[in-house]
Amino acid sequence: MQHRLRKHFVPTLLTLAVSTIIATPTWAAKAPSPEEMWQLILEQREIIKRQNEKIDQLSDQYQQLDSKTKETAQAVAATAEAVEQASTSSKGSDWFNRSAFGSYGELHYNNLEANHSAGSDKDEIDLHRFVLFFGHEFNEEMRFFSELEVEHSIAGDGQVGEVELEQMYIDFDINDQITARGGLFLLPIGILNETHEPNTFYGVERNPVEKNIIPATWWEGGAGIHGEIAPGLGFDLYAHSGLETSAGSKYAPRKGRQKVGKANAKDLAGTARLKWTAIPGLELAGSAQYQSGIAQDTDSTAEDAMLYTAHAVFQKGPFGLRALYGHWNLDGSGPESLGANEQNGFYIEPSWKISRQLGMFARYNQWDNQAGNSSNSEKEQIDVGINYWPNEDIVIKADYMKQDFDDKKGQKGFNLGFGYQF
Repeated sequence: MQHRLRKHFVPTLLTLAVSTIIATPTWAAKAPSPEEMWQLILEQREIIKRQNEKIDQLSDQYQQLDSKTKETAQAVAATAEAVEQASTSSKGSDWFNRSAFGSYGELHYNNLEANHSAGSDKDEIDLHRFVLFFGHEFNEEMRFFSELEVEHSIAGDGQVGEVELEQMYIDFDINDQITARGGLFLLPIGILNETHEPNTFYGVERNPVEKNIIPATWWEGGAGIHGEIAPGLGFDLYAHSGLETSAGSKYAPRKGRQKVGKANAKDLAGTARLKWTAIPGLELAGSAQYQSGIAQDTDSTAEDAMLYTAHAVFQKGPFGLRALYGHWNLDGSGPESLGANEQNGFYIEPSWKISRQLGMFARYNQWDNQAGNSSNSEKEQIDVGINYWPNEDIVIKADYMKQDFDDKKGQKGFNLGFGYQF
């Protein structure tokens, strides 16, 4: 560029100089002397020199501008690349941001002795359960949830434990009030069946009424809907797989859980629940389940079965109260012959929070899986103990229990345990 400026500017400048000399009146009147002519040439050379310096400055400025332009273009390109990489990274990690992971577990120590001569002692340490949660939100309307559990620490052929998939379902919001659910899920029955993390209840072991009558933990495969009828009034309605129990297990509900492992589905079941929580600190709920054929056609003497439950949970300041009642009606001559045509149980559990971290409780439990018999087959258990929460998600427990069974197999003694959730 510097060469081009000089090529065009210098001749032009000389032309202007000559024109100026010719146009000057003094020149026309008198020819300049050699000294004046030389002086004029020197002046014109000085002008040309200054103009060349200007040209050099303009050239330097142009080069600087060109360099800055290239740097700006490179910066813009780098920014665009960074934005693209960030966008790609965001898309790649979006599934992670929409996913959730959790766990809970509990370790128990039982030191129990036979309450009667026909019973047996129990001195045992057991990693009762270790559970992993995984959930994912596909979008604002669809969510996935799962729960994988290892019971008694070790599973396999000849081992005492087992691996179980307790939940695996998808929720889909139909509208603001109703959500559809499909998959493998916990049934909406009782207090502990859906919420049983160790830091959420008193006592080392789960209460025997919800264990033997409900029977918690109870999950099935199926589909249905849940939601809200009105503020504070919720509902659940599901069709799902059912129990398979028989005379060999005295038609005990707990022995009939199939756990959705190649489950016999000759006779499906349905469960409905209403839950009222309009008053803070109070929950009232009732559930009903119907199953046509409690033995899944494997026992012609066992027919339809119906389960009813009702419970209340109350918390007012440091005082808490839980109460539950459950009742089974089993049709057929088979259950009737064993007194299993009626099975029921209840418990009541007051508690008191001594401080934010320490609480105490007492619980009276009574249940009977052969209540249809004229003979007394009731089982009773009394529990008293404390919970200590060093953190709201960690709990240390101690309790004393005493059982009174008609078959003289009850136990008494103390239990210790700790658990966590996150």
